[in-house]
Amino acid sequence: MTSSVDAHVAPGFPVVGVIGGGQLARMLQQPAIALGVGLRVLATSMQESAAQAVRDVRLGNHDDLDDLRRFAAGCDVITFDHEHVPPLLLKTLEDEGVAVRPGGRALVHAQDKIIMREALTAAGVPCPRWAAIDEVEQLEAFGAEAGWPLVLKTSRGGYDGRGVWVVGSYAEASALIASTALNPGARWLAEEKVDFVQELSAQVARSPHGQAVAYPVVRTVQTNGICTEVVAPAPGLTDDEAVAAQQAALTVAKALEVVGMLAVEMFETRDGRVLVNELAMRPHNSGHWSIDGAVTSQFENHLRAVLDLPLGDPSAIAPYAVMVNVLGGDKEDGLYRAYLHCMARDPGLKIHMYGKDVRPGRKLGHVTVVGDDLDDLLGRAHHAAGYLTGVIDE
Repeated sequence: MTSSVDAHVAPGFPVVGVIGGGQLARMLQQPAIALGVGLRVLATSMQESAAQAVRDVRLGNHDDLDDLRRFAAGCDVITFDHEHVPPLLLKTLEDEGVAVRPGGRALVHAQDKIIMREALTAAGVPCPRWAAIDEVEQLEAFGAEAGWPLVLKTSRGGYDGRGVWVVGSYAEASALIASTALNPGARWLAEEKVDFVQELSAQVARSPHGQAVAYPVVRTVQTNGICTEVVAPAPGLTDDEAVAAQQAALTVAKALEVVGMLAVEMFETRDGRVLVNELAMRPHNSGHWSIDGAVTSQFENHLRAVLDLPLGDPSAIAPYAVMVNVLGGDKEDGLYRAYLHCMARDPGLKIHMYGKDVRPGRKLGHVTVVGDDLDDLLGRAHHAAGYLTGVIDE
């Protein structure tokens, strides 16, 4: 394991270690600077997004216990850019006295969708109807109960739309299961296909001693399984529905003993219910708007939470914030010139780039605008993201 320059912090100030070198770890650097705390990142290469911006980088693998032990030495607390560290390795670190936040017992609910569904159901949190499928014949009975089409998911390993399929019949589901290899330890999860009005995300931050704050509930738009747009707060959501979504997220955080940021992805159904879909126990794409649109960003509150500092105010600073992801297109160059144009055209726009090479569909960055005219904000944000992507040329 190699390192760039070690983090240096003022005497008495802690060092936070982040496992994973993606854009989420990168965006933790700015609030770490403001708080005066050290940030160390475990990355697989110096070209990763966070490794370009963080001073203290250790190269290694998240599934190698020796790498994790060496990385944790000198850190006051360990947290995550992703949820892929094997649970047994996390337990070993915790047994050896490493402060891991969120802990392995909480994080497993974001790693395994069946364990998550069992825990949420036991806590009384509303979810879509679901069933763990160990024999393909079980699908026929569940399909008769929930109705076709169904959603089939692998319990482990899926993200950004991967590991999720909509199947229209028992025959189609059987063929999919027969032709798809599961990751080690994964099982099949079947869920009803929810008829929803919009997809929501309710984010909360929770500290080890139980303080928690809730961000405004946002609307998310998914394209091919990837989040492409976020509006804060979610349009058309009544006050009662928003409070119900926030309360559900707070209930999940407490029941699962989450420490740090928790994103609870939900469906608003046509009959006015809010059903929990997925969990993420880290800063989340649906909260990027908070960098420019909230009093305290999700990244600062994640650091505050894992360090057990008093949490910051999650309130929005404007009536609306719109965030649109910048996804890679067919052109591999010209991104810098493109964002110069966007800045000149719209000085109120905030552009965040992640330092990544361009690949079609890859998250390269995001743009955010805040204000009181939602239609105007949506138009400006999508124009900028389209120009950066190369879809728009004027």
